[in-house]
Amino acid sequence: MKELIYLVTNPMGVHARPCALFAQCCVNFKSAVTVETKGKTADGRNCLELLDLKAQKGDTLTVQVTGEDEELALEAVRSVIDKEFNEKKEANLLKIAFFGTKDYDRTFFSELTRDKGEGTYNSDIKYFTSNLGPETVYLAEGFDAVCVFVNDDVSCPVVEKLKEYGIRLILLRCAGFNNVDLPMARDCGITVLRVPAYSPYAVAEHAMAIVQEANRRLHKAYNKVKDNNFALSGLLGLDLHNKVAGIVGTGKIGVCMARICKGYGMTVLGWDAYPSEELEEEGLLTYVEQEELFRRSDLISLHAPLFPKTYHIVNEETIGMMKDTAMLVNTARGPLIDAEALIAALKKGKFHAVALDVYEGEDDNVYTDRSDIAITDDITARLLMFPQVVMTSHQAFFTREAMQAIAVVTMENARNFNEGNAYCDAEVTA
Repeated sequence: MKELIYLVTNPMGVHARPCALFAQCCVNFKSAVTVETKGKTADGRNCLELLDLKAQKGDTLTVQVTGEDEELALEAVRSVIDKEFNEKKEANLLKIAFFGTKDYDRTFFSELTRDKGEGTYNSDIKYFTSNLGPETVYLAEGFDAVCVFVNDDVSCPVVEKLKEYGIRLILLRCAGFNNVDLPMARDCGITVLRVPAYSPYAVAEHAMAIVQEANRRLHKAYNKVKDNNFALSGLLGLDLHNKVAGIVGTGKIGVCMARICKGYGMTVLGWDAYPSEELEEEGLLTYVEQEELFRRSDLISLHAPLFPKTYHIVNEETIGMMKDTAMLVNTARGPLIDAEALIAALKKGKFHAVALDVYEGEDDNVYTDRSDIAITDDITARLLMFPQVVMTSHQAFFTREAMQAIAVVTMENARNFNEGNAYCDAEVTA
C-alpha cells in the first residue's frame, strides 16, 4: 500500500473540477484508490463520492493506493493534486443550453457545474428535456453554447439558427458527430467539440453481453422461467471457445472487444482502414481483408465509425459471404448494417444470433418511452419477430464510469473553449 497526505489550501476547498479530474485519473489503474478526511472515505474512482467528502481549506486528505500498479497510480494521482487542486484562471461565465436532458445527465453535470469562479468549470447550464431540432432551436437564444447527444438534429438549418442566436460552441457529449453539419458549423464560425472516448470497456462489454444473450437465448430463458417453464427447447447455444471472432474497426472499443474474445479462447481477425502493426505483433489479432473476415468469422462485431466507406458495410452481398450460423453484433452505428438486407436474411434462417444496440431507423426510438403505444416502426417490429435477435436501447455506453467520463470531458471541453486553451483531439473539423 502507498499513502499520500495532502493539506487542502485552496480557498474553495476540493471543488468539482479537481474531484472530476482525480476520479478520471484513478479509473486508468487497476489499483484501488481511497480518499479519507474527517472520518469519511470515498472511492477515488467515483467523482460524486469525492464531492460528498466536502473537503474544505485546512482539511487533510489521506490518499491510499493499493494494487499491482500502485506506484504508477500514486505518481499519477500526485500529479493531478499538484497541478489541478489549486489551479486558477479567470474567465467569463459560459451559458450552456443542454438538450435532451435525462435524470442521469443532471446527476453528473449539475454536480460538476455547481461551483463558479476561478479554477472551476465556471459554466451555467439550463436543461431542456426536448431534443435539439428545427422546432426547438429557438430555445438556444441567449446562450453561448449548446450541449447535444447522438439523437439531436444539428443539421444545416439548425446550425444557421444557432449562429443567428449567437451560439459559439456545440458540445457533443458523445463520440459520434454524424448528426452535425460540420461544413456549415465551420462556415458559421461555431466550434464543435466532442468526447472522443469515454469508456471503451463499457461498449465492448455490452457487445459481448448482448451477443451472448442472443447466442444462449437468455432473453427467452428468462421469460420461460417466469412462466414456470424449465424446458430447454429453443435455448440451444454455441460455444465461443475455439471459434473465430471478426472485429470490424480496431480502435479503442474494437481492441477491448478483441481482448474479450481472446479471453474466451477465440481466434481473432481484424479489419480496419488503418491497421495497427502493434496489435498484430502483440498477437492479439490478425488483419485480413473484409471478405475473408466475413467468410471465416463465427462472431462478427462492428466497431467502425460511420463513413461513406463503412455505410452498409453489412449488406446483401457481405451477408451472403457469412456462415449461416454466424453471430452478428452492432454497438457502433446503426447504418453500418443494411436493415432490409438483414431482415431478408433472417427470414431465410440466416444467423444463429443477432445482437443490436443500434440499428438503422432507430432515431425516433432512442431514449424514448413508448411502452404505452403499439410498435409502429416497421423495422423495429420486424426485427423483434425473430427469436435469435436481441435488441437494446442504444445503451452500450451507459455505465457509471462512462457517464462520469462524458461529463468530465464535456466540461473540460467547455472550459478549454471558454479560456482559450488547446482542445487536443476533441475538436471536430469538416
